[in-house]
Amino acid sequence: MKKIAFIGAGSFEFTRALVRDILTFPALQDSVIALMDIDDKRLNYITRAVEKIIRAGNYPAKVIATKNRAEALDGADGVVCTILAGGVDVWRHDIEIPKKYGVDINVGDTRGPAGIFRALRTIPVMLDICRDIEKYCPDAIFLNYTNPMAMLCRAMQGQTKVKVTGLCHSVQGTARRLARWIGAPLEEITYLCAGINHQAWYLEFKWNGKDAYPLLREAVKKPEIYNEEIVRNEMFLHLGYYVTESSGHNSEYVAWFRKRPDLIEKYCTHGTNWNPGKHAFILEQYLKREDTWEDEIRQWLDQEEVDLNRGDEYAAYIFNATIGDGTMYKFNGNVPNTNLIDNLPYGCCVEVPVIASKRGFEPIHVGPLPDHLAILNNISARCEELAVEAAITGDPQKVFHAICFDPLTSAVLSLQEIKDMVSEMFRVNEPWLPQFKTIKW
Repeated sequence: MKKIAFIGAGSFEFTRALVRDILTFPALQDSVIALMDIDDKRLNYITRAVEKIIRAGNYPAKVIATKNRAEALDGADGVVCTILAGGVDVWRHDIEIPKKYGVDINVGDTRGPAGIFRALRTIPVMLDICRDIEKYCPDAIFLNYTNPMAMLCRAMQGQTKVKVTGLCHSVQGTARRLARWIGAPLEEITYLCAGINHQAWYLEFKWNGKDAYPLLREAVKKPEIYNEEIVRNEMFLHLGYYVTESSGHNSEYVAWFRKRPDLIEKYCTHGTNWNPGKHAFILEQYLKREDTWEDEIRQWLDQEEVDLNRGDEYAAYIFNATIGDGTMYKFNGNVPNTNLIDNLPYGCCVEVPVIASKRGFEPIHVGPLPDHLAILNNISARCEELAVEAAITGDPQKVFHAICFDPLTSAVLSLQEIKDMVSEMFRVNEPWLPQFKTIKW
């Protein structure tokens, strides 16, 4: 009997889907599912959901629900993390303050000024979780889904001995989209994807072993396909390789699309998937859900039928490979760059193919990225390196410098304007940043 702990289990949709997937593997069907969250209401809902899945599948699994992290982790074989350090009322400042200064952020959970301040709040919590893992389940496999992925993984992998990797939906999700665009069954598609989280590149994209990029170049000329992902399709047409994360995210990671209102109107507003041009789109959706999330959960709990079909999230397959029946599994994970990508900084967090097995995680050497892609990744990776150092040392100067070189921020603001913006963000985040004793420039 294996034990799998969910830290931040109140992330209802996500935890529910992962538990469903895990229990589809015979070797994991008698697992103890330990659900931990600090919110009583959310913990109650997800416990009821997991119990419903277990009943529907007639699984021998058991459930533990607790607000005590140590209890959840004690003896765990696997750990999943989906926490949010600070609620939407804190997160909104990450987006609204830069907007006041002219930096128009759409999502704000990965990099740039918003992602960096989220990292500053979250890294101390993640390191605390890792210390508990080292104490209560030192051999556990730790899968992180919390953003900002690269900065959190860099901190945990650099400061602890925990067997941790970070997982993202974007690689397999984009592969499915590209396959659809060229009319290929997904099972006939193979690819090599590498870079950094949310900005990894399909260095190879093949259909039945043949290069499918010529087909993709023709596909994106069609207006209905171009308009699905305007930002990413523009990047593809000019850079020659397709990037993993959505147009909404990528529009804020680079200098080309959000530095002027006319560019936002042209590239980011009309007919592009989930409307990346709309300022703070994801924040607005979260704020709306504050009033509706319970109704959606109750509706699911009241349904008689339960879909027990396995999804394509990596986590369940990884657990089956490492603590289940041992079937090896290849996925794209976030790991330290130990000469895996030759022209990105040594030690930074990269997203590369990884083999999961009873041996643990074995990342695959990729080699150098094309030079122009490496330039873009290097800027983001080095900013992330500075931000992680800042979170660990409590040095505000490193925060300022990390944000100074963010592509979108530096395209919009002067150095003094950036300093003023960062100072204001520090003031509203002060209760969440105990590692910064004083803010002196």
